[in-house]
Amino acid sequence: MRRFSQRNALVTLSEINITPLLDLAFVLLIIFIITTPLLEQSMPLKLPKGGQAEKPVDMKDIRTVEISVRGDYTLGKVRMSLDQIENNLVKDFKMNPNLVVRIRADRDGKNADTYAIIDRCRKNGITRIDLRTDPTAK
Repeated sequence: MRRFSQRNALVTLSEINITPLLDLAFVLLIIFIITTPLLEQSMPLKLPKGGQAEKPVDMKDIRTVEISVRGDYTLGKVRMSLDQIENNLVKDFKMNPNLVVRIRADRDGKNADTYAIIDRCRKNGITRIDLRTDPTAK
């Protein structure tokens, strides 16, 4: 009789209830669906009007610096100080001499914040600077 009861215990242990596993998978899927659009957004800026359509540039050569109305700086969607941005741009420029610094500054922000980035780039030999604007309608 003891053998019979041991067999039943083994049979019940070999069955796996996958309902909690499916619940976990669906919860993770929902979390990823909700957070993915938030990761792709950058700073909400109002760019000034003007400019022409740009010539194609290799995306690996571009580093984007964003400047908010309050003077907050971000490089590659990571908030940094002006010195940290300068150090990162210099390091990237040494590895890639075709580096283009793309500056997105809010139109209502201070010009001094934009000039500070441009001055630091030129001081370190980075001359390919792109000031982003909203293109004019044709």
